[in-house]
Amino acid sequence: MKSPSASIHPLTSSLVNAHAPSPTRSRLLAQFHLFLKAELDRRLKHESQYHWLSNARPAQRLPQGDDWQTWLILAGRGFGKTRTGAESVRHLIETNQARHIGLIGQSLVEAASIMVLGESGLMNVFPPHERPIFKSGQQKIFFKNGAIATLFGGNSPERLRGPQFDLVWIDEFAKFKNPEELFDQMMMGLRLGKHPKCLITTTPRPSPLLEKLIKDSKTIVTRGSTFDNADNLAASYIEQMKSTYAATRLGAQELYAEILTEREGALWNRSLIRYQIPMDENWRRIVIAIDPATTHHEQSDETGIMVVGLHDDGFVYVLEDLSGRLPPTEWGTRVTEAYWRYKADRVVAEVNKGGDLVERVVKSIDPHVAYKAVRATRGKVVRAEPIASLYEQGKVFHIRPLTLLETQICDYIPNRTAKSPDRMDALVWAITDLMLAREACGEPKVWEV
Repeated sequence: MKSPSASIHPLTSSLVNAHAPSPTRSRLLAQFHLFLKAELDRRLKHESQYHWLSNARPAQRLPQGDDWQTWLILAGRGFGKTRTGAESVRHLIETNQARHIGLIGQSLVEAASIMVLGESGLMNVFPPHERPIFKSGQQKIFFKNGAIATLFGGNSPERLRGPQFDLVWIDEFAKFKNPEELFDQMMMGLRLGKHPKCLITTTPRPSPLLEKLIKDSKTIVTRGSTFDNADNLAASYIEQMKSTYAATRLGAQELYAEILTEREGALWNRSLIRYQIPMDENWRRIVIAIDPATTHHEQSDETGIMVVGLHDDGFVYVLEDLSGRLPPTEWGTRVTEAYWRYKADRVVAEVNKGGDLVERVVKSIDPHVAYKAVRATRGKVVRAEPIASLYEQGKVFHIRPLTLLETQICDYIPNRTAKSPDRMDALVWAITDLMLAREACGEPKVWEV
């Protein structure tokens, strides 16, 4: 008759053998513990692969509540847009919030190869035992709980006449040939359930529809760059992107997900904005310009704060945008901290609009900050035109994309833009002080001792 331990793993068999020497049993027990720990680690790692909430960055998590209809993710390549879209669809299906799903790629081929079968696609975000069935001939995915997803090509909007959904996921929307027509057809079919929703994941390009969606109160906009996901991308890729494209117009769009729009009649256009990082830290002068808001409440203007430097290479570099809707103590602290951090030459503010306030606030925080009051003797447009001209001459660079500043200056149309362009005003005062004021040339930096 076989012993009870005959069918057990040899390691376990040795452990239960009462006649085994004690040192041998101890050694085998230690090996057994290591084996169990390794197996447990393997299983936990396997399970964590499918636990999205523990892996996702905050920007990748599905918005809470039901007061939104569209989640628009504008992000650079490699951000993790496809994974975010697939995991969000999975969550809404598993929680029974979605049963009739539309998956729209630029083409049916892209919808299948990227959104469904890709490494971050729907089939691969489900654990193997819960994986849905994809029937490519029908262009449908059948989920375990009865939910069904149908694939569509974005360049064939007529196919969306008739189907109805409670959830739609659109990937790389900015690539579509007729996005407006497709979106209209999709919205007419997004009518099932209590709170039908649309997820859009895309690297942006200039589009009236995207601009309209961004301004829609029912849209939640998430922005992100390629570098937000650096931990999950090859280090060599990140380094190449930074060295080759990070300071270019292409990089602004494809890596930082900037929408490079053009406005007819604007003083600036996107082609004037160039990106470059100076070769060294040999600065002739650095100034911090402030365009202060005179009130502080929810509808107040922002306080424009720009850090700008004139380098030994003769070019002006916009170093940082510290603007915001801030109370005086906060913007004053930002300015004084930046003054010492950049070893700036002085703070510049317009007397006509809160200049005395700026001096009082800054000096109350740090009386050692050098300050210069400037007075507007010409209109806003007349002051801005020479600065736009310096951009056109290639004399001004941004060291990286500055989304809000660049949007504001490229949207500003003289005598038509109603909202005060606070960031632009601060930028104009800073560059004027560096390049156009009498003392712009030859003033030694007091920091170089």
